[in-house]
Amino acid sequence: MAPPNPNAQRYSPTMMWDSIPLFQFGDMQEIIQNFVRVHVDAPGMEEGAPVFPLGYQYPSLDQLADMIPCILQYLNFSTIIGVGVGAGAYILSRYALTHPDTVEGLVLINIDPNAKGWMDWAAHKLTGLTSSIPEMILGHLFSQEELSGNSELIQKYRNIITHAPNLDNIELYWNSYNNRRDLNLERGGAVTLKCPVMLVVGDQAPHEDAVVECNSKLDPTQTSFLKMADSGGQPQLTQPGKLTEAFKYFLQGMGYMASSCMTRLSRSRTASLTSAASIDGNRSRSRTLSQSSESGTLPSGPPGHTMEVSC
Repeated sequence: MAPPNPNAQRYSPTMMWDSIPLFQFGDMQEIIQNFVRVHVDAPGMEEGAPVFPLGYQYPSLDQLADMIPCILQYLNFSTIIGVGVGAGAYILSRYALTHPDTVEGLVLINIDPNAKGWMDWAAHKLTGLTSSIPEMILGHLFSQEELSGNSELIQKYRNIITHAPNLDNIELYWNSYNNRRDLNLERGGAVTLKCPVMLVVGDQAPHEDAVVECNSKLDPTQTSFLKMADSGGQPQLTQPGKLTEAFKYFLQGMGYMASSCMTRLSRSRTASLTSAASIDGNRSRSRTLSQSSESGTLPSGPPGHTMEVSC
């Protein structure tokens, strides 16, 4: 956990995250300096983790979500803003469904809320006969176009995964993800995310259809959908600047960082929105996040205590 900055204006006691390179991006520092940040690893995913013994029963994603209350209790955190990618996004969503009062907001990148169907299961088994675990994971992370291009980013991640000393642990986590249960989200139903949500996916990413479907199942007044062009399967790696800006809008819509300076792009968007409001004379406020193809209004009002989490 990063030590608090005594000179920063504190908006929140805590922030939790995974080792997402997005948080190392320069422009992100304006955001994270206002939060205490905590990193959560799934079991066996931490750097230097020993390999689990043969026959080890790895926790399901539901069980991993059930571990979060213990973490919050240990750290004495009351509420969180969660940031998760892939399996981490699913885990945080599962937690938010069972503990809605402790989640102020979620940023979910590449979330797939659905369990694998029989066709998906069969395809996965068939692929496993002809492809190695590293190649299967790369196919999950990146689009076929990206893999065919074999860019420096692809080569880097292929090398990291292939030579990971805890590859056996990664395979166990991978299997748990592929055996996940359906979140059973339903717009207007009893099972839905009740907090503000920002969904993020890259255009033509492997998870694009799943994220679009997830967006259709959430409350449109609480959900912003950001589909990023030219970002591939991992927008937090390929478009950190645009995603950081969208993240800032999301936090501002929740009542945080109201005095934060705007970029040239955000000033241009604000001017455009203000002009449109003055024409019809009926709008009292505009949406904070404007880089989405399907956005709902984000709530205003005084912010509560917050933590940002990802797994």
